[in-house]
Amino acid sequence: MSAQVPAGTVVVGMQLPIQSQSTIYAEPWEAEAGVAELAQVARACDRAGFFSIAVCDHVAIPEPLAEKMSTSWWDTVATLGYLAGITDRVNLLSHVYVLPYRHPLVAAKAFLTLDALSQGRAILGVGAGHAEAEFAALGADFPRRGQVLEDAIAVVRAAFAHEFPEATTPTWTVSGLGLRPRPTHLGGPPIWVGGSSPAAVRRAAQLGDGWLPQGPPEGGMAPAIERIHRLRADAGRADTPFAVGANVEPIYVGEPAWHVGKWCLSGAPERIAERLRTYGAMGCNQLQLRFRSRSCAELVDQIDAFGVDVLPQLND
Repeated sequence: MSAQVPAGTVVVGMQLPIQSQSTIYAEPWEAEAGVAELAQVARACDRAGFFSIAVCDHVAIPEPLAEKMSTSWWDTVATLGYLAGITDRVNLLSHVYVLPYRHPLVAAKAFLTLDALSQGRAILGVGAGHAEAEFAALGADFPRRGQVLEDAIAVVRAAFAHEFPEATTPTWTVSGLGLRPRPTHLGGPPIWVGGSSPAAVRRAAQLGDGWLPQGPPEGGMAPAIERIHRLRADAGRADTPFAVGANVEPIYVGEPAWHVGKWCLSGAPERIAERLRTYGAMGCNQLQLRFRSRSCAELVDQIDAFGVDVLPQLND
């Protein structure tokens, strides 16, 4: 599977459970789950025809945030590397990798390696980060994180494009250093930029190959998408592939026998597909899904049902 979203289609992806367990989204059963359950869910997404599976990124959670965020955040690249070995088709997305925590050549080497191990299925989703105390612990520059992210994207792009990249930015100068393995596809893994702030939307349009919104953007999705297209046109990028993301409401395929929450999209596959097609009509072409579940087995059943009964209807 190519890591570029096919033109004229809507694809789906899912952030995997277990690997990160923020109280905002983790289901209770994940606390006792491990590698075996993670593998079952990843293989179900692969089998169901999902475009991508995703994992998050934090290094060390500051203690004041631990009650809400938990400290369960498996290493992004190590987890994606494991997933590369147990799946065949699904793309492997960091959603999102906090580039300002690392030197960009470290990030480039990690994702060039993941790209080689997965035979071209890596997608580098990046973000500026938000946990100030985590930045401080890692010696990273919190006040300049936006500029650092933009500079890091430039260096990573150069490393994806050339074995001996040349890049001069306000934060880094890179010259005379070679990186292998080289990417499977020309230009390397796509870079999708995460965030919903005006600055994040601008970065996605001007520097990225896709946008991963995180929460509702200021003014709503439609104006943000319109702005992205305008900025891309202004930058001469209108004709290059671009993935416009959307985080859709939680889903339960079928009629649940338990309380799945007020905002959960449930019921017949046709009803779910009809709702998801509205995102495509808005201009989104990659939908990030989340399913309600009480166990790993129920989640796998939900993914299988979505793949059979809902996914084929999204591009009718």
